[in-house]
Amino acid sequence: VQLQASGGGLVQPGGSLRLSCAASGNIFSINSMGWYRQALGKQRELVASIPSGGNTHYADSVKGRFTISRDNTANTVSLEMNTLKPEDTAVYYCHAVIVRPTTWGKFTGPYWGQGTLVTVSS
Repeated sequence: VQLQASGGGLVQPGGSLRLSCAASGNIFSINSMGWYRQALGKQRELVASIPSGGNTHYADSVKGRFTISRDNTANTVSLEMNTLKPEDTAVYYCHAVIVRPTTWGKFTGPYWGQGTLVTVSS
């Protein structure tokens, strides 16, 4: 099982970017999916999450600007980021709790994408 993220880059303040992440491999089902970010010298923090069914969750710092969505058929999660600020600059990681079949049953565990850099600067 692996997560492949894409969509990072350089954008001016006030601009927009869309991040995407696709899960692939031997997947039975996916529970929650989400995005974390880690700025230079700071701890990794949750940006947004979306369960398989239910309400989304956003960090206070991105509420009203970011929108998370998922496609359960395609096993993808996206993050639409608008009105970007310099403080949004970070490496963004997608995350998913994935259930995969094994020879002895099912295994549920967390998986991380490789990270994609978002730089907000003029």
